[in-house]
Amino acid sequence: MHPRIPPSPRKAPLPPVALAGGALAVGIGGLYLAGLLLTGGEIEAGTTVRGLDIGGLTREEATRKLERHLAADGSRHLAVQVGDRKGTVDPRQAGIAFGIRETVDRAASTGADPVSVIGGLFRSGGGDIEPVVRIDEDKARATLGKLAKTLDQQARDGAVSFDEGRVEQITPRTGYALDVDAATGALRAPFLRGAADSVTVLPARETRPKVTAEEVRRAVRAFAQPAMSAPVTLTAGDKRFTITPAVLGEHLTMRPDDTGRLTPELDSEGLRAAPAVAGALNGLPTTPQNARLGLQGEKVVVTSEARPAVQVTDKALGKAVLPLLTESGDGRTGEVATEQIQPEITRESAARLGLTEKMSSFTVTFEPAAYRTTNIGRAAELIDGSVVMPDETWSFNRTVGERTRANGFVDGIMILDGQYVEAAGGGVSAVATTVFNAMFFAGVKPVEYGAHSFYIERYPEGREATVAWGSLDLRFANDSGKAVYIQAESTDTSVTVSFLGTKKYDEITSVKGPRTNVRQPAKKVSTVEKCVPQTPLEGFDVTVQRIFRDNGREVRREPFHTHYTPRDEVTCAEAPGERRP
Repeated sequence: MHPRIPPSPRKAPLPPVALAGGALAVGIGGLYLAGLLLTGGEIEAGTTVRGLDIGGLTREEATRKLERHLAADGSRHLAVQVGDRKGTVDPRQAGIAFGIRETVDRAASTGADPVSVIGGLFRSGGGDIEPVVRIDEDKARATLGKLAKTLDQQARDGAVSFDEGRVEQITPRTGYALDVDAATGALRAPFLRGAADSVTVLPARETRPKVTAEEVRRAVRAFAQPAMSAPVTLTAGDKRFTITPAVLGEHLTMRPDDTGRLTPELDSEGLRAAPAVAGALNGLPTTPQNARLGLQGEKVVVTSEARPAVQVTDKALGKAVLPLLTESGDGRTGEVATEQIQPEITRESAARLGLTEKMSSFTVTFEPAAYRTTNIGRAAELIDGSVVMPDETWSFNRTVGERTRANGFVDGIMILDGQYVEAAGGGVSAVATTVFNAMFFAGVKPVEYGAHSFYIERYPEGREATVAWGSLDLRFANDSGKAVYIQAESTDTSVTVSFLGTKKYDEITSVKGPRTNVRQPAKKVSTVEKCVPQTPLEGFDVTVQRIFRDNGREVRREPFHTHYTPRDEVTCAEAPGERRP
């Protein structure tokens, strides 16, 4: 029996899948190699950038080609718009440019991977690549910031105005403010698009007007047009006057309230000053006129009636005018409310104020001269009718005013620095002396007074006064307990001042003491141009006593001390080399 020999082992055949996998690996590698050989470069055949073919080129070749062809597109200004305003942006200034190398990298990476290479064997091209855009945000913001200064616009409210009696409308406008941060990114798309005739609306913040076009139309229809449709006619006191639309429009406005509603406003003060209005209202008595008082024996009587002032306030004028502006026909006629200002002295109030009798009266006479007649008459006119209420102080300078030509005074002879000179208001001291004596014998309290520097013979010694604007006044306080009325009148040779009121004392008299401290004058020669010759008179001191009596007995005395300097003798002579005309 022979031993069994086992059969030799067989190799199992490779499965079909394994055979297929090996063949596939060899095939893909061959296809990839074939694809690279066919493209001939780093960028897939058929690849374009904005229609420019860069397929089959190396990176360097594609970069140079894109730089040549995209340069013009990258410098083209971009048309932009903010609101309804248009402008342009220079991409170079704004830091916007094509990234050429980044674009080439994108094209090359798209064509280098195996899928793209092998896929390229079965399609006609690599497709169009969008170029990369670089933006320098700092430059873009700076450029857009400058652009905003020209393209931004403020919101404008609608408005209504008036010109020469016509209604004018202002159309409202929406405001726009460029949003620089948002606009920076918004420039990328138009830069890529590159269309010269395309306008890009940039993002902006919008501000709506408070006063709308609808509100303007309402205000015109409801107020403005009726207001300018015809004049208005007003009556104030006994004055009637008409205001035209042109004058009304100068002082009329329409302003928005918090809700944007236009409401009318009238400049009443300006309208009051308009010639058409002021001319009529200024004819009304604006200053109350006291009743004029006179004497019938020793008793006070009314010689002319008082007259109240009629006042039209700005507020009253506006209150009368505004409601008429929306009326028509006879409805545009109205009346202005007036205020009456009553005078201090009326027939009814005179007795109540104590103006019942003559307290005192004094007259000063003088040699006639044209300047005296003018100046004394003007001062008496300004003083006549003065009313001094209890405890008030009366002032000569405040009442008469500065002695100037504008105030009705002329040049005359007066004392300055101890010598007669020619100056405006000469002779007014005669009125001051007359008032002083009327005050003296009325028994009221002197507050400020001063005598002439040297004695003048026509005045009572120690009982006279002078005045000088800005340095010396004549003032007294009314301590009689009742009102005092001053009556002043003049002729060519005299001036008389009377105090009317209620006597506080039965009688007031004057006693003059002797001259003391007598001094002799000097002799002088003057060569001044307007020299006035002067006769000599001694200087002296004198005291006058004011004696108050009541019920037949003396109740008190009041001394008035006066110091007079010598009146030097002055002779006028020509200056050497001059001849007097």
